[in-house]
Amino acid sequence: MTGTPTRLLIGGTWTDAVDGATMPVDDPATGEIIRRVADAGPKDARLAEDAAVRAQREWARTAPRARGEILRRAHEILLDRAEVFARLMTSEMGKPLAEARGEVAYAAEFFRWFSEEAVRIDGGHGILPDGRHRMLLSRRPVGPCLLITPWNFPLAMGARKIGPALAAGCTAVLKPAPQTPLSGLALAEVLQEAGLPDGVLNVVTTSRAGEVCEPLLRGGRIRKLSFTGSTQVGRLLLAQCVDTVVRASMELGGNAPFIVFDDADLDVAVDGAMTAKMRNMGEACTAANRFFVHRSVAEEFARRLARRMAALVVGPGTRDGVDVGPLIDAAGRAKVEGLVSDAVERGARLLVGGRTPEGPGWFYPPTVLTDVRPDSRLTGTEIFGPVAAILTFDDEDEVVRRANDTPWGLVGYVFTEGLARALRVSERLETGMVGLNTGLVSNPAAPFGGVKQSGLGREGGKAGIEEFLEYQYVAMPSP
Repeated sequence: MTGTPTRLLIGGTWTDAVDGATMPVDDPATGEIIRRVADAGPKDARLAEDAAVRAQREWARTAPRARGEILRRAHEILLDRAEVFARLMTSEMGKPLAEARGEVAYAAEFFRWFSEEAVRIDGGHGILPDGRHRMLLSRRPVGPCLLITPWNFPLAMGARKIGPALAAGCTAVLKPAPQTPLSGLALAEVLQEAGLPDGVLNVVTTSRAGEVCEPLLRGGRIRKLSFTGSTQVGRLLLAQCVDTVVRASMELGGNAPFIVFDDADLDVAVDGAMTAKMRNMGEACTAANRFFVHRSVAEEFARRLARRMAALVVGPGTRDGVDVGPLIDAAGRAKVEGLVSDAVERGARLLVGGRTPEGPGWFYPPTVLTDVRPDSRLTGTEIFGPVAAILTFDDEDEVVRRANDTPWGLVGYVFTEGLARALRVSERLETGMVGLNTGLVSNPAAPFGGVKQSGLGREGGKAGIEEFLEYQYVAMPSP
């Protein structure tokens, strides 16, 4: 960790903020400052934008194979240094090392996937219906991009945005989350080592996001925004894109339903629940938020889930045997505490957890609640913590209606042994993704994204690179 960059990357040079400002990076397991990094302001952002604009033409003309080879080398470097990156992530974000190692592999796979997609960008040629003209279709990079990443998967979300942008021939300014800037800076260093030309990727770390991002979006030279974060912030950014018609893709909040029918294999359902709820300590937009369990199996499901949750070991992510690390910060833990307290006050019953431990760090225990009232605050917001809230239902139509009764539509989970029901309910859910008898949907080869207020566009899969490409159509007379 000691060799990790702490300065801004602008035009291929690591540099301090123009005004010399720095900001702290905290270890959520202790609350102590572990590093200080450059804190960019508007002038730094404009310099980064200048660098991306200057590099755009030459990078767009770079052979697709050459772009892909750089991403492929970055994939190999990440895997070679997996342990270093895992420990870096754990130190600034808190997740256990086992999960951090998994994220390094996940991030690296985005670089490999898009290294292969770079050479598959194609167009088309054909005779138009009138028979008098032909059309030539080609794909062009959309242009310089602003990439804004969250703190919960700092390495993977960086790779998921950088990979397709570079593969498509776009230059970029990356703004990592202020809680986890080190992973983004280290990722940029890897791409430098892999041979990325100066100015193609620039990184501005900042605690002044509004001051830094708004001028870029309103200035007219950034042509693409890719954002992962809350729906509230997403709306503000979309408004800033309007004047200059900046193309935007957004992966926003979720309120994932986890539906267990009476014919579900409960062992499979509980395994799925542990993955969908406890991955990343529940700090994931894909986390199961509302557990709808058929009344006839609800008590048994809750008992099994509580037993599994109670067995998890809570502690610093660097400690051997730890399953659950700290939440990201004091505000994140306070939110979870408030949601649980509200549910209990409304009549929910605690089966396990629900009590904040004493001592340093932002820890919260794995928690299972039953008899949760539908009007509890935690049913209408992302919990973003290790809390499973169980509600019961009686029939399929009822549960589908309740599952869809939310402004969000990122992912839903369905557990049933009936094929017809599985397909029927999956198709009725108003979500961009469905986990069918599985608690994990994320994969670099699959299109990740939601509907309604969960976002616009898709990341990953073949659709991921489309977000960074435009069509050009050339009409010509037929000979």
